[in-house]
Amino acid sequence: MTGGSRCDVLVVGGGSAGLAAAVAAARCGARTLLVEWHATLGGMASAALVHSLCGLYLLRDEPGAVEANPGFSGEVAARLVAAGGAWGPVRMGRVDVLPHRPPAFARVADEIVCATQGLEVRLHSALIAAEGGDRVARVELFCRGRREHVEPAVVVDASGDAAVVALLGAGFEIEESARLQRPAFIFLLQGVAAGALEDARRLVVAHRIASAVRSRALPKGALGAALRATDRPGEAFVTIDLDGPPGMVYDPLEPCCLSALEIYGRGLAFALEAFLREHVAGFAASWIAALPARVGVRESRRALGERRIETSDIEQGAVFADAVALATWPMELREQATGARLRFPLDDRPTQIPLRALRAQGVANLLVAGRCIAASHEAQASVRVIGTCLATGEAAGLAAALLADRPAAGADTHALAAAVNAARERFMHPRSDGARSGEG
Repeated sequence: MTGGSRCDVLVVGGGSAGLAAAVAAARCGARTLLVEWHATLGGMASAALVHSLCGLYLLRDEPGAVEANPGFSGEVAARLVAAGGAWGPVRMGRVDVLPHRPPAFARVADEIVCATQGLEVRLHSALIAAEGGDRVARVELFCRGRREHVEPAVVVDASGDAAVVALLGAGFEIEESARLQRPAFIFLLQGVAAGALEDARRLVVAHRIASAVRSRALPKGALGAALRATDRPGEAFVTIDLDGPPGMVYDPLEPCCLSALEIYGRGLAFALEAFLREHVAGFAASWIAALPARVGVRESRRALGERRIETSDIEQGAVFADAVALATWPMELREQATGARLRFPLDDRPTQIPLRALRAQGVANLLVAGRCIAASHEAQASVRVIGTCLATGEAAGLAAALLADRPAAGADTHALAAAVNAARERFMHPRSDGARSGEG
């Protein structure tokens, strides 16, 4: 596709939701273009070094993880485990997660898209303009000084920031700065001594960090640092929730704020590395082995949809006639950089996600997926996790392919949702040999 090209489905954003949307659309027969401005696919799961896949499994008291959304999310999890890039599932308190290595996620994503017919991937490419009114008519892409216009039949906004929605002038909402979920800065340590992060030792490490902050031996921003060992000897991820750059109002859409946040996060990482090495047993030979390509923004714009997922929906485990996915993660509120507050649904019920929450209000050929779907601030704290993003991305991609083939199908959302669920059964269940069902 060069110059003024056309495609059936354009997916903006190559994170977990965008990856799922693009693969689902292409497998459904749509000529699909996936645009991502980083060099890797996976978003938070690769570039931001988020190392646990949350939201893949149902909440339950009984042992043994149960897959919540069979289809593409299960395929990704299985491929990661088979490649040695994930281990588990692992029970952590009341939830099951799949720990993984971010580079492995990026590699699995590469393998999937390269094997998907009808899918073209554009890395190092950004959306800079969108034209239209009640339909997206044309978008403009930018890569290293070159501009390109694309005329898509249907668009999936999986940008995380509802970028297509905003550029088109469609409706969105964003929480006030003080209540936005705080971003995460994650880095990898190696050279950690065996046993340094066993249960009792983790408490000692946390206490030493807190004492150092009180004595001003460490910056205040290091207070919420959490360390977690991987399955490899001497290796641990460190996660720091950032309250925002000192002296600035946190705005995840403002370039000066984002620039300062990245620099501030790296400064905290190296300060922690030096402190641990010099003052905490078991870290004398440790070093920073990997920094994130970007800070992990958890919340920004949320699209206005045909139906907003409300806080009460998550609390009660709502059921919808046009359901296309399940949200199973508790509301993980991180409005302050001091750790998460978890609010679990009644009886651990899953929440059905309606297709209406994936349809941008007033724009017939625009769907949204991932963390920018229509949801309240609190509900978004549940649906934004990677496992649920894979599920909403898959649903949006299937819906987009169906709409590209038959635009009139959009007139009846409930019928379209039924068609999405039927298409998932046909196209998105991998066989035991790793290939997908539905292949000729």
